[in-house]
Amino acid sequence: MDDLINSYLLKDILEFDLIRKSDKILQLLRLIAYQVGSEVSYTELGKQLGMSKNTVEQYLDLLNKANIVHSVGAWSRNLRKEIVKGKRWYFYDNGIRNALIGDLNPVEHRNDVGILWENYIVGERMKYQKYANVLAYNYL
Repeated sequence: MDDLINSYLLKDILEFDLIRKSDKILQLLRLIAYQVGSEVSYTELGKQLGMSKNTVEQYLDLLNKANIVHSVGAWSRNLRKEIVKGKRWYFYDNGIRNALIGDLNPVEHRNDVGILWENYIVGERMKYQKYANVLAYNYL
C-alpha cells in the first residue's frame, strides 16, 4: 500500500513543486481522508501538522492541481459568510482515500459507507463537469 502511495501520489507532486517534506503531505492527506465531507479548518490542520495555515493551503492547492483532491465550498444565504466558511475536501478516487487510511475492507465490513458514497457522488459530479466543460459553482 505504501508503494502505491509513494509511486502514484508523491512522485509527481514532490517533483512538481520541489516540496521536501513528503511526510507532511501524507499526514495532510490522511487528515483530509478522515474528514471527507466535513468543513476543514486550515488553521487546525496547520496546528496538527506543525506548519502554517498558508503552507497547508499551498499543499492542498498543489494536491488539487494534481487531481488528487478537490474542494467544494460551503453554501450560505449570506454571501459574506459563504466566503468565510471553510471548504469541504473530497478525493477524486475512493481507492486512494482507502489506501491512505489503511482500510481496504469490503463495503459490508466498513463503518464509513456513507462517507464513501458521498465522496463518490461528489467526485463523479466534478469529473463530469470537468470533462463536459460545464461551468458551475458547487456547494454543500
